Amino acid sequence: MTPSKPYVVRAIYDWIVDNNCTPHVLIDAQSEGVMVPLDYVTEGQIVLNISPTAVVSLNLGNDAIAFSGRFGGVPMEVFLPLDSVLGIYARENGQGMIFDDDDDLEVDGAPRFAARAAVLNYFKRKGRYVKCDAPTAETTVIRLTSANRLGRRKAYVSALP
Repeated sequence: MTPSKPYVVRAIYDWIVDNNCTPHVLIDAQSEGVMVPLDYVTEGQIVLNISPTAVVSLNLGNDAIAFSGRFGGVPMEVFLPLDSVLGIYARENGQGMIFDDDDDLEVDGAPRFAARAAVLNYFKRKGRYVKCDAPTAETTVIRLTSANRLGRRKAYVSALP
């Protein structure tokens, strides 16, 4: 069977947009074939806003994500092989999905996702407290907490099987 990752990325993208949120993708900028503005890469990763209002000609294909965007007012064609996509999530609440290194998201017919240390470090750099628990061998729980403008703290909990 073909890999399920492109279908999952498209489904999560549609779900985020349908809920009036802003889809962002976390990209491993050091992956082969990635074309992104290097000025915006931090520690080998880049986060890109792929909302319909931020990009032109978005193509969520089976092998790659491609679009035109503006970075610092300069237009650029962006190309992201699906292997470089580490996650897709909503900017407003952090809900979405983080992918592991495997091309296929299924093992023995069951979905498989894992939180990567690089993704957790990204959220820590953004000022969010991150705690990982593993209540069972099959589940990883990530708690993201950040302060909003009023100083209150918001917690986001995602369970990744």
